[in-house]
Amino acid sequence: MTLYIDADACPVKDEAIRVAERHATEVKLVCDGGIRRPNSAWAELVIVPGGMDAADDWIAEHAGPGDICVTADIPLADRCIKAGAKAIDFRGTEFTEAAIGSKLAMRDLMADLRSAGQMEGGGGKPFGPRDRSAFLNGLERVFQAVKRKR
Repeated sequence: MTLYIDADACPVKDEAIRVAERHATEVKLVCDGGIRRPNSAWAELVIVPGGMDAADDWIAEHAGPGDICVTADIPLADRCIKAGAKAIDFRGTEFTEAAIGSKLAMRDLMADLRSAGQMEGGGGKPFGPRDRSAFLNGLERVFQAVKRKR
């Protein structure tokens, strides 16, 4: 089991590492640079060269059954699920095979509306302490589910 973290804009890196350490699980923080090396024997910083989706591509190529991916990127979550891994967002919501299609469709619709000038802005609500707590609970649930499947 490996925990992959889409680390470029992840607000819960430290929390994810703590949960993985408790489960004696290897962590790969994947980014295109600019973050500090994690202070954990279980965590490795993977810096990928390349374009905008290079970190996503690296994670999708390496994640598989029994692994977990932490990401807010819906297309990356979809790729991980299709590879047999679990995926969870920064607010503790697990991406599931049953719901990922509608999440992708909604994401694409919103992007189309924004590009057509029908909507302004984007992004979500501010990230707060409750979100951090929900993430910790959600990640623990995902770890337990993966361990039960073994």
